[in-house]
Parts: sequence; C-alpha cells; structure tokens
Amino acid sequence: MSFLNSLFALDGKTALVTGAATGIGRMAATALVEAGAHVLIASRKGEACEAVAKELNALDAPGSAEGFAGDVGTKDGVEDLARAVGNRTDKLNILINNAGVSWGEPIDTFPYEAWSKVLDVNVTGLFHLSQQLLPLLEKSATMDDPSRVINLGSVMGTAAIGEGAYSYSASKAAVHHITRIMARELADRHITFNAFAPGPFQSKMTAFATATDEQAEHVGKGVPLGRIGSPEDIAGATLYLCGRGGAYITGAVLPLDGGIHVNPAPDLFGLER
Repeated sequence: MSFLNSLFALDGKTALVTGAATGIGRMAATALVEAGAHVLIASRKGEACEAVAKELNALDAPGSAEGFAGDVGTKDGVEDLARAVGNRTDKLNILINNAGVSWGEPIDTFPYEAWSKVLDVNVTGLFHLSQQLLPLLEKSATMDDPSRVINLGSVMGTAAIGEGAYSYSASKAAVHHITRIMARELADRHITFNAFAPGPFQSKMTAFATATDEQAEHVGKGVPLGRIGSPEDIAGATLYLCGRGGAYITGAVLPLDGGIHVNPAPDLFGLER
C-alpha cells in the first residue's frame, strides 16, 4: 500500500451519509466511494438516493453505494433509519450527519414554527441518530482506528451571521457544541466526533444564491479566498477525518469557509436588502 493510501484509503469501511442525495452530502459520499468505502445513502427522498447510488456505482471506483429512504426529522423516523442501517450492516465505521433544513425570513416576521422544524432535524435528529447507531460504531472501533462521526455545522454557527436564517444559525452553533461534548464523552469508546463548518457551496439549500456559475462567482467575491467551496474541498476534508491520517483528531470544528470565520462577510450571500 502506498503512503497516501495508508493515510486516506477506506477499503472495507462502511459509512452512512444522511441527506446525501444532493449538495455537500453527495460530495462527501462520492469521496468515500472513491476511497473504497461501502456507502449507505439516506434521505427523505428514497428514489433520489437510489439514483445517486446508481451513479456512484457507475464510477468504476473501488467503493460502492446503496440508497434508501430515511428521515431524521421525527423520533419514529430516526428509529426506522437506525433499524434500516442495522438490517444492511453489522458494523459502521463512519457516520456523516449531513441531513439538514433551513428557514429564511426577515426577523420581523420570522415564525415560531421555524424553530422546532429546523432544530428537530439539525440538532435533535442528529443527536438521536448518533445515539441509536452507537452499538454499530462501537463494534468496528479500535484505539488505533476509531470509528468516525462527522456532523455538519456551518460558518453561520461560528460567526455572527443571521442572513434571515436565525433558527438555522442557532442550530449549527448547537451542532458544534454537541460535537465537542460527544467527542469528550465517547473518546473512551474509540469514536471520534468532529464537525465541518462550511461556508457557501453549491447545494440545494443555497440554490437561491449559488444556483448559476454567475451567482456563485458573485458570492465568492465576498469570501476572503475569493471563491465558494468546491466538491474537492469537501472530499479532502472528508478523507482526512475518516482515514488513518485523522485518527487522532476529535472534538474539532473544521472551517471549510475560505476564511469567513476570521473575516466574516458583511453579507454572506451578497444579497441586497
């Protein structure tokens, strides 16, 4: 095995990526398949997950994928998803809690229900799915090769950026903090917990501002490094934290934001108010 493969290859590993039919989840799932993992892809839209898995299996990559429906927005949905994973594998090396929702509205009209809807998926579902899958994660974990959990946070949970997405920003700050707590409490079970804090990437959630290349270029001008994120940025970070090279890292919130967390854009998505 080459030096690089020894650090980043994932042959024989099994992963679950939630919300992986589009956006950052799909980018991460693609990287895992390219590195040799068998990747379970789940979201509320089961047919879309099946279609993505089919496309990934056609890449002629060393890994493979299978897609199915899974909803982390309710207690029953979390339990059903954990059961579906258990029916497909007896161990889990990697869990990427990527599923998320947002709600954008001006502060004067931001509705009460926008809080429970967003936090139920982004925080409560993330925590309880991790809890439900602990037995599978523990089964494959060792001191030298711990199981890995990556939670999707956001630069909006790090910097004081609202952008009309108040419950989303608060939920991502909660994701960062629960990641650190779980990293501390579960280290002795040889499970690492880390988080991504992405800035703008092209995804369904940011399509209002990044759907076209022209829009993406406009948003990128507000990023210190001058561009929005790319699939390669997610792939590199994913393989780093999930491979042997990241085995000694836990409790980290990795900024994938082009420098926004140290120099926040006054208007992240470049939208006129």
